[in-house]
Amino acid sequence: MKYRRNIITVAIDSPAAAGAGTQGKLISKEYNLLYLDTGKIYRLIAKLKLDNNKKFNYKFLRKKIKNIKIKELNKRNLLNNKVAYAAAIIAKDIKIRNIIKKFQIKCAYNPPKRFSGSVLDGRDITSVIMKKATFKFYITANLKIRANRRFIELKKLNKQITYKEVLKSLKNRDYLDRNRKYNPLKKTKDSILINTSKLSKKACFKKIKAIMDKKLKA
Repeated sequence: MKYRRNIITVAIDSPAAAGAGTQGKLISKEYNLLYLDTGKIYRLIAKLKLDNNKKFNYKFLRKKIKNIKIKELNKRNLLNNKVAYAAAIIAKDIKIRNIIKKFQIKCAYNPPKRFSGSVLDGRDITSVIMKKATFKFYITANLKIRANRRFIELKKLNKQITYKEVLKSLKNRDYLDRNRKYNPLKKTKDSILINTSKLSKKACFKKIKAIMDKKLKA
């Protein structure tokens, strides 16, 4: 696989609803980077499995991933709890992870030439997918704060769900993400910790931008 030289690569890991997606989009816009929410890939696969259970297999998946378009990852039907939980289960399958890995690495190190680089967020981006990223961040927040953020997000989409259901779902997601056998969520030693519990979106981005600008201008 060809790797583009002299590009900006940003790797972000985080538990669910910590604000990584928001920051990834802001970084992407500021520095003209391709943005990929890798968690959405697992959600898309989960939705495919739920909708095509009888014909879902590794061959079926390889074909789908080969032809995937990033805009497909923005569909609203990927945002419900059923899909989210199914995604966390699917993410435990090392064969599925390896199929997705190739697509992620291509996005990370060989983004379309109109972009100055890439920013990927997920659960194993700093530890597996982008070990040599220019910047590595681990974004987190208090569980109850994350649950409230996700609850507000889902209510805006007119989803019929309670805060307690969201909290329980996130607890389950955290457990699965941190305790799976292959590529669990963890903070790498070279990742910069960003806790968004008491930070606004703007304040968080300002902090990240200062870190990035200092290195880029050095």
